[in-house]
Amino acid sequence: MKKSWVSWSENEVKLLKRLFPCGRAREVAERTGRPLTAVRQKAYGMGIKTRERRKWSASEVELLKKLYPNGDTQSIADRFGRSLESIRRKASKVGLKREETYPLWTRQEEAVLKKLYPHKSLRDVASQIGRTVGAVAHKAHRLGLRKSNPVWSKRELNLVKKLYPSRTAQQIADQIGRTVRATELRIFKLGLKKRKQKAKT
Repeated sequence: MKKSWVSWSENEVKLLKRLFPCGRAREVAERTGRPLTAVRQKAYGMGIKTRERRKWSASEVELLKKLYPNGDTQSIADRFGRSLESIRRKASKVGLKREETYPLWTRQEEAVLKKLYPHKSLRDVASQIGRTVGAVAHKAHRLGLRKSNPVWSKRELNLVKKLYPSRTAQQIADQIGRTVRATELRIFKLGLKKRKQKAKT
């Protein structure tokens, strides 16, 4: 029997609560003998998140520049002891871009995707699996998965209206947890327009 399917013991849960918030998911995986994916899923299910408190050092930024373009974002996050969102924000801030690579999906990841995709947001699915929102949307499309409830909530619509003047469709889609295509279509249906900047005289 695979360790990843065995119920979590009380001691393992205590270890998860103590180490995961510090960004030590990989250590939890090594000490419990479970896959990183299983550790992230358990933390997600219990509402345990990585704390964001410390500033980035110059050495961390240099290492990020070296690893980010071709490395796995979740592995980088584990190495730095930071969340995926923190890694992406910092990479964007210093102008880093990733190569278009898609690491192979495991059967377990595909099973989780098929189970959650119909009724969870892309952001929630990506967080639980440990993949980017774009990677989840891409894989779901290839598998022919469909949302069971494509209706936009009032919260989502209000957020689109609030963010559109200053954000791109990609940024809005990432924050809401929708695909870029769906977000662009919704922006069009809402009739939203970018504000034209007045020419300086």
